[in-house]
Amino acid sequence: LVIRYKHIRMTRKRGTGNKKMSTLAEQPCYTLINIPSDAEPPTEMGLKSDLEKGDTKTKIEALKKTIQMILNGEKMPSLLMTIIRFVMPVRDHTIKKMLLIFWEIVPKYNPDGKMLHEFILVCDAYRKDLQHPNEFIRGSTLRFLCKLKEAELLEPLMPAIRQCLEHRHSYVRRNAVLAIYTIYRNFDFLIPDAPELIAKFLEGEQDMSCKRNAFMMLIHADQDRALNYLSSCIDQVNSFGDILQLVIVELIYKVCHANPSERARFIRCIYNLLNSSSPAVKYEAAGTLVTLSSAPTAVKAAASCYIELIVKESDNNVKLIVLDRLIALREVPAHEKVLQELVMDILRVLSAPDLEVRKKTLGLALDLVTSRNIEEMVLVLKKEVVKTNNVEHEDTGKYRQILVRTLHQCSIKFPDIAITIIPVLIEFLCDQNELAALDVLVFVREAIQRFESLRPVINSKLLEVFPSVKALKIHRAALWILGEYCTNSEDIQSVMTLIRQSLGEIPIVDDEIKKAAGEVDEDEMQSTGSVQKLVTADGTYATQSAFSTTTVSKKEERPPMRQYLMDGEFFAGAALATTLTKLALRFIECTENVKRQNSFVAEAMLIMASIIHFGKSGLPTKPMTDDDVDRIATCLRVLAERSSLMNEIFNDGCRESLSLMLASKVEEEKELQKVSERKAVKVQADDPIAFNQLINKSELGATENMFELTLSQALGMSSKKDADPIGASKLNKVTQLTGFSDPVYAEAYVNVNQFDIVLDVLIVNQTSDTLQNLTLELATLGDLKLVEKPSPLMLAPHDFCNIKANVKVASTENGIIFGNIVYDVSGAASDRNCVVLNDIHIDIMDYIVPASCNDGEFRQMWAEFEWENKVAVNTNISDLQIFLQHVIKCTNMKCLTPDKALSGECGFMAANLYAKSIFGEDVLANLSIEKPVHLPPTAPVQGHIRIRAKSQGMALSMGDKINLSQKSGAKMTAVAK
Repeated sequence: LVIRYKHIRMTRKRGTGNKKMSTLAEQPCYTLINIPSDAEPPTEMGLKSDLEKGDTKTKIEALKKTIQMILNGEKMPSLLMTIIRFVMPVRDHTIKKMLLIFWEIVPKYNPDGKMLHEFILVCDAYRKDLQHPNEFIRGSTLRFLCKLKEAELLEPLMPAIRQCLEHRHSYVRRNAVLAIYTIYRNFDFLIPDAPELIAKFLEGEQDMSCKRNAFMMLIHADQDRALNYLSSCIDQVNSFGDILQLVIVELIYKVCHANPSERARFIRCIYNLLNSSSPAVKYEAAGTLVTLSSAPTAVKAAASCYIELIVKESDNNVKLIVLDRLIALREVPAHEKVLQELVMDILRVLSAPDLEVRKKTLGLALDLVTSRNIEEMVLVLKKEVVKTNNVEHEDTGKYRQILVRTLHQCSIKFPDIAITIIPVLIEFLCDQNELAALDVLVFVREAIQRFESLRPVINSKLLEVFPSVKALKIHRAALWILGEYCTNSEDIQSVMTLIRQSLGEIPIVDDEIKKAAGEVDEDEMQSTGSVQKLVTADGTYATQSAFSTTTVSKKEERPPMRQYLMDGEFFAGAALATTLTKLALRFIECTENVKRQNSFVAEAMLIMASIIHFGKSGLPTKPMTDDDVDRIATCLRVLAERSSLMNEIFNDGCRESLSLMLASKVEEEKELQKVSERKAVKVQADDPIAFNQLINKSELGATENMFELTLSQALGMSSKKDADPIGASKLNKVTQLTGFSDPVYAEAYVNVNQFDIVLDVLIVNQTSDTLQNLTLELATLGDLKLVEKPSPLMLAPHDFCNIKANVKVASTENGIIFGNIVYDVSGAASDRNCVVLNDIHIDIMDYIVPASCNDGEFRQMWAEFEWENKVAVNTNISDLQIFLQHVIKCTNMKCLTPDKALSGECGFMAANLYAKSIFGEDVLANLSIEKPVHLPPTAPVQGHIRIRAKSQGMALSMGDKINLSQKSGAKMTAVAK
């Protein structure tokens, strides 16, 4: 396995007398060849024999071992001529490839700093390879020449390199361009006319990869020539290949970014590239167009291009990335109006099967929708609702729930369209998916309270679907709505009929005992089924009812409310009692006939008494709780006494509480909206002038070069602005790995970039000896994985070097990286020396981001998650609010409990916190703290924090983080005070 590296550090030490010395770490580039670690190190004589007399396969293996040993610090000068004489003439392609690697790493200078004489032969071999009839050998040799940093070797080869520009094969020509570019960049005196040569080559070239490389060189070597070429062929850009088009987009962006007056010259070209056949070109062109022009037509064209990409691309990651770009466009106030016209186009993205894509699309559409297109959007959403009815998929239920919430928010934002939404949504109450049905009920409850004109429609629709409801919570909530908002006698009678049907025969206990014994009344038989005559074996007629043949099934299929009570769910019975009480009190008000009043109240009281009797009978699977008994008994007493106070509480108090809750919810949403609204940028006359060269990268905003920004993000360079300028520096993240008195000093800079951790380890040789085979050996604890083992190297006396190690992170857990540095001392007879390193602790907070969810989702996750970690509060903080803020700060969690619920002083506080990791893992926390009144004001907060997560590591790591930060936070707060 051959792995090739570009070495960044290309410094070279120069001594007196024009001597050139270079250590292995300072080589311009090097190569690793992975060999089995248990293999015996080969001898120089053995390698020489294999290289001279072996067959092709043996020579390849010997050459690999030679390269490995040279990388480990062995010089092996005697093998150089052997390889030139016996290996170079071999025509095998693998050997040709291996030789190129060998010439990269072999020492090319003698101790006096002069080029070795043998390299005259090597240089001649290079020249022959550059004139070889095989295009692969020519091309790979040209690629190799890009890595050479010796002008003496390159100078004799320049005529051959120039000739390669005219080769018939595109592979040779494009590598010749790269070689000329690299040589011109490093040693421009060897080929001073390179830009002119490449510009001429570009005019006559037809192959897209060659044109791309040539154009790329002109961009960096002579931008004016590149612009002149682009101007000459700007109308043919659409016919170019995608690799060339991408380079053209990059050039236009850079030119227009540096010189805004050039925008008018090239913006039409960017418009044309929006219609490219390549998705990558479309994406880059759209992004460039938005940065170059803020005109509505440009924004609309870019947004339309993004939407087309999302719809047509099958990869979900692409869809999400482009959706994020659309959302970022919307955040600019000037662009929002343009995007509002594209809402219907954005909704086309709902055809994607991925739930996350649909969720983001619906959120974006909801933010952009206006009164002009709300009706069209609702029609689309209703069609999507219908599509989910008969589709059974893993995410169908969740998608249905998101659709319901979106329609709910649409009706709140635009009340006029609520009447068209409600009939569609109420159908969901019969759905098996309880989450979607609960969301519908929340919506219906809010709609029926806010819009009085819709109450008759909602009531009639609820009465219609009530018998089809299948879930207990839905039945219970629907009963509450019907009991609260049915005001005329006909609706009240209808609700009573539905309740009787859902309970079955009254009294319940007697009916259940009869069914258990198999006794059935004659009237019930006749009403249940037809009588059928059967012929017996002796020829006589026997009579049998249809009821008796289906007795077993009747026992199993009870009415829904009866079944809930049979299962011990008597909270439903208590809710039913409250509904019956409200209905009875309201029926008394709207009916003047005393006999009818008494009849209705008596029936309601009979149902309640029957439920209490049934709860105490022992027939249900679980006995009735005392709370439910007290609730039903209270309702019975209210109906018996009929006092005006109770009448007011049941008929008016509940509705007032609901309206207060809805009003506070609206206020919360408004506050959140105000916080989320971005402030308009206003430039004052006395504002300081910002110089791009001196400004912090995170403050550049739209003026920053986007290509450089994306490159820095890809390389793991953080673009976040730190509040503390000292904390933002790398020095704040340096971990000392060894002591100052150790023979080898080491320290590491830990750079966490989402799923990767890059350790940049500085190693200093503090001895006067040359350290050979110095190896950084690392191991991990937790869900971390070392990507590759750092290669051994040689370190001169008092020299230093940097070694980078990559670690992959798989989940959110506290990880530890530990290890040691081992090395050999030149000439020492002792075993390998070892320096043990300090542990590097990876902080879980680098992967935790605040997130939000509603109360229902929080409770559901709280019930589902298996792992809980209970952390006792042990702090010096004496204020409940300050402690809550401290926990939020040290855990990166978001407080879901609204400020209104936390305001005031009562000596106790309960708050729910929620966060998500970058791996999609959820973590919940419940803070329950108190400060008893009898304690002095300086007494610390007491209580505990319960953490719940799906994985054990997440729960434990978050608990450890809170434990570690409690005391330190307390001290900091005390100092601040």
